[in-house]
Parts: sequence; C-alpha cells; structure tokens
Amino acid sequence: MTKQTLSFQAEVAQLLHLVTHSLYSNKEIFLRELISNASDACDKLRFEAINDGGLYENDSELKVKVTFDKDAKTLTITDNGIGMSAQEAIDHLGTIAKSGTKDFVSKLSGDQKADSQLIGQFGVGFYSGFIVADKITVESRRAGMQESEGVRWISGGAGDFEVETITRPVRGTSVILHLRDDAMDYASAWKLKSIIGKYSDHISLPILMEKEEWKDGELINPSDEQGGRQPGGMVKTGEWETANKGNAIWARAKKDISEEQYTEFYKQISHDFEAPLAHTHNRVEGSTEYTQLLYIPSKAPMDLFNREKSAGIKLYVKRVFIMDDAEALLPTYLRFVKGVVDSADLPLNVSRELLQESRDVKAIREGCTKRVLGMLEDLAKHDKLPEAGADGVTDVLSAEDKLEAEKNAGKYTKFYSEFGAVLKEGLGEDFANKERLAKLLRFASSTTDTATVGLADYKARMKEGQEAIYYITADTAAAAKNSPQLEVFKKKGIEVLLMTDRVDEWALNYLHDFDGTPLQSVAKGAVDLGKLQDEAEKKAAEEAAETFKPLLAKLKEALKDKAEDVRVTTRLVDSAACLVVQDDGMSTQLARMLKQAGQTAPEVKPVLEVNAEHPLVKKLDGSVHFHDLAHILFDQALLAEGGLPADPAAYVKRVNALLV
Repeated sequence: MTKQTLSFQAEVAQLLHLVTHSLYSNKEIFLRELISNASDACDKLRFEAINDGGLYENDSELKVKVTFDKDAKTLTITDNGIGMSAQEAIDHLGTIAKSGTKDFVSKLSGDQKADSQLIGQFGVGFYSGFIVADKITVESRRAGMQESEGVRWISGGAGDFEVETITRPVRGTSVILHLRDDAMDYASAWKLKSIIGKYSDHISLPILMEKEEWKDGELINPSDEQGGRQPGGMVKTGEWETANKGNAIWARAKKDISEEQYTEFYKQISHDFEAPLAHTHNRVEGSTEYTQLLYIPSKAPMDLFNREKSAGIKLYVKRVFIMDDAEALLPTYLRFVKGVVDSADLPLNVSRELLQESRDVKAIREGCTKRVLGMLEDLAKHDKLPEAGADGVTDVLSAEDKLEAEKNAGKYTKFYSEFGAVLKEGLGEDFANKERLAKLLRFASSTTDTATVGLADYKARMKEGQEAIYYITADTAAAAKNSPQLEVFKKKGIEVLLMTDRVDEWALNYLHDFDGTPLQSVAKGAVDLGKLQDEAEKKAAEEAAETFKPLLAKLKEALKDKAEDVRVTTRLVDSAACLVVQDDGMSTQLARMLKQAGQTAPEVKPVLEVNAEHPLVKKLDGSVHFHDLAHILFDQALLAEGGLPADPAAYVKRVNALLV
C-alpha cells in the first residue's frame, strides 16, 4: 500500500480536544494508558497463541520497552504483542473509542470468555498521547504476517492521518511520541521510572528501560589536565533493566503474604508511619469480579472531618492504576479506610462520572462496605479479653487463642476513639447497614467515663421495668455528666448514655430504637420513668403541680419571651430548674450548633422545669424580686446545659443586685 491520507471520523476533532484537555487531569497519565495498551496487546497474543504457537515467531518472552531520545525529542513505547495490520491500524486508530480488543472479546463464546479476562479495553486511551505530543507515529506488524506487511500510521491529532506499508522485521507495535517543547521533561529516565512506579508497577509483564550511568565530560584541552572539562551527564549503556516490580500484592494468594508485607504495602499507599489496626484481603467472584485489599488505620488524619476529602481507596483495573481516592467505592462515613480495589470488569478509561453510574461499581461499593463493617465487628468482638474460668484461675482459652486475644484486645476501643464520630455519620447515610452500625457504636455513660458502652451492653443491664434506653447530649463530657437532668436517674441508679460528639444530635434523628427498645433523650419531653416510679412519687408530683399552679402561671408570664412553658418536674433532686424541649422539638444544643456553623436554625423556646422542693423555688412566691429571680432561674438552667444567656450583661446585673 502506498502512502495515503485518510480522514478521522467526523467526531474525532471534538473528541480529541476532550481527551487531551478534559478526560485526564494530569499529563503523566498518558504513559499509563500507552503501557496498558502494550500490555493488552501482549495478553491478546498470549491468548491467540494457545491455538497457534507460531504467532510467537520464536520470541515468547513478552515485554514492553520504554525509550527516549532527547535530541530527536521522542518517547517510544514498544511491545512485542499481537500487533496490527494496515487495515486494523485504519480501523482502530482512525476511530475514537474503537477497540480491537473489545471486538476480539465480543467474538469469544463459551469457556473462552473466562480465559479472556486479562484482555483489557483501551478505548480512547491511545489518544492521550496527544497530551504531550504534537505528532504520533505508530509502527506495527501483526503476528503471523510477512515482514513486508508492516504499517506506519502518522497523525498530528487534527482532522486526518497518514497510513503506509513498511517493512518491519519484528511483530508488535511501537508508539513514537514527538514531544512538545513543554513536555521535554518526559525525556528523562528518572521521570519515566517514577511514573511507571506510580501507575504501572503492578503490570505483570516486565517494563524495560535502558540503563544509564554517569560519564564525566571530556577534557576541553586533552593535553592539559587542568584545563577543565565539558559538562558530564548520564549516558545509556545498552543494557536493559526492569522498571516495574510486576508483582501486585493483592493478586497473590493470602497464604503467600506475611503480616510484615501487608504492613509495608499499607505504609506505601497511605504514607502512614504506624501499622494498621486491621486489614481484609479477598477475591470476589460472581457477576462482578474484583479483588479488595482494605486497611483500617490506627490513627485519624488531621482532615478526617472534612467531608469533601476523598476516600483513600486506589482503583486498579486488571492491575493497571486508574485513580487515587476513588470515593465511589466506599460511602463517605468510611472515608478513613485505605486500600486497593482491582476490578476485572471496569474499562480502563473509566472516569469519576462513570464510576457514579456504573452497576459494577455499585456492587463493589456494597461489597467493600460489608467487608469493612465485618472487620470492625471482628475487632469489637475481640476488644476485651475473655474472663477467667469459673474457679477464677483456669483460663478459658488455649495458649494460641489467648495470644490472639491479647493481640486484638483494646484495638476496637482505640479505633473508636479515633474514628467513632465519623462512623456515626453512617446512621443517616447508610440505611441498609443501620442495624450493624448501631451495634458498633460506643458511648460513655453515667457509670463510666470512657466510650466503651455499646447499646447491647446497656440493654443487657437495664433495670427491671425500664422501658427505654436513656441518653443525654451535651457539648462536653463534664456538662453531660453533671447535667441537672440526670439527677433523678442517678438517684434511682438508672444508667444514662452520655453523647458529646457534635454529630450525635444529627445521627440520633435516624436511630429511634435499638433491638426493639426505644431511645429516649432525658432532655426531651416530661420525664416518665414508667414502672420505675412508684405511686407515692407520682402522687406527690401531681399534688405539687396543683399547689404550684399560681406560681407557675406567674413564671410563665414573666418568661413568656424565653420559655414555651413552665412546669413542675420530678427529674430534679438537687437543682432548682432545668430546660427541656418537647418530644418532637429541636434541642437547644442542636440549634446552637447550627447557628455556630452559620446555618439558619428555628428559634427554640424550651420548657422550664422547676423543682418544687428547692429553697430558691419556694422563695419565689411572694418575693419582691420575683421578676429578677425568675430570669436568673431560667439563665442558670441555660448555663447548666452549656448555653449562654441571650443578654449576659443583664444576667450579671441581676445576680449582683441580689448579692448586694
């Protein structure tokens, strides 16, 4: 075939612009795409050679070579794979998103489909070369064809390309990039090796580059040793070295990988100095095939609470690196997880937009979420060492099991102290796993200072007759533990969970009960201890409410701008008053948090509950300072729950006046 000029398909100019300016966010991605294509071509040859060994042409060692020439301003990627005929070059390189590999796979049937899973789909990947090149030359010959049936394809990435027949002694393909002036840093062995290490380190074929060594510059005047030398530089030695490790740890069998190797790989991908708390390594087969290697870090990053930060999952397709931080592979509340997912089904040119829509990605996301929750459940299960035997001496575990238990003891407590607040976000984001997440939550309580109480633990030790799981939210642990609203619960020995994370108020809107037992805030609604309150107490409360009716009416009038209602309560023992909201109302703490975040929050008018037995409340009736005392009572109740009076100066003035 003599040289001929052909036009790209009509959409090529527009699509080439998209590929070179929009599809790839960083230029270096082109090398990943071209090496991936070269690897695909070798995989395709290996598959076809199963039935026709002659295709190897006495060269069965498949490989990819990367070379550069600074003087000629070229970068070349060569493979000894299947190669292309002239017509294939026209068809495959003249049409955007036309993939010979895709056509090849579509022709397979029956058992052959399973054997072709290594064969990729490169689509538009070839055209990424135009990110760094103003011209691309492709020279190729298909395996099994004559040397004289080679083809040369040349294009500047505009509206047309040239094709001509050439003599090519070896099979395979060479993609020659004529580098732009602003892309000459890619004609550097160090730069190319670093890109290969980042994106293509796990390609199973060897990626070869010529060795270089330093050579001193020649003497300017050979007869004068002191006359100085010309600048030295790196020169190629003619020997070849492998630039990639060619060994994906996640593609190996678990039994062949040591704990040290798992830990080193985690440190490599996470840039963390500490070992992870746990990991899971699985190959998933079925309608969607993928491998996952996921880690739970032992320390939270500084930007953990930045929900805009992407997750730490790296996405590979058939061991080819696609992208960092593939947030579509895990829900936002698991953004602390690090690791790798390697899919056998996704196309290599997958974008973040396609990830959001892909059915395969949805299946991977669900699978990864379940694995991470399974890891956490396992850590939680072994967080505490089993108690000793009945005689108090005999261990209930074998020596081996005891060692394993000791190794994992305390790990979940450590995890929860670092990531517990983020995990709670899942209650409102992941309804499918809400029950599993609820079992993983841990809180401090009125009987313990550390966040080690699970909802199942709480329920197991509920008092007889107790019908709800009681909790209180506050800004700090001290404010929660010393809240006046806990007084009657402490008096009766009823445990109350203390919730002090900022996310608690929001998250608990999505968790109304646990295992059939309702969750009840002690700061919402009138206190109702049900069977835990005896008849005498109920009768005394009713009598106090009746006796104090006139006083309550006066308080309500004095505080009409601050309080929705004023009532007598039985929840207080030592304090004079406290603030609560109606059962369906927004808590004052949540309203404060929304305002602090700059968001619009509805005006919350709480209910003031007073202790009829407190001396200060008794002193109100008939006091000449009734108005001031009423406002002080309200503001002190607001201070006790972590709020601030609307007019702090007025509060101070009232207190000082009474003190004087």
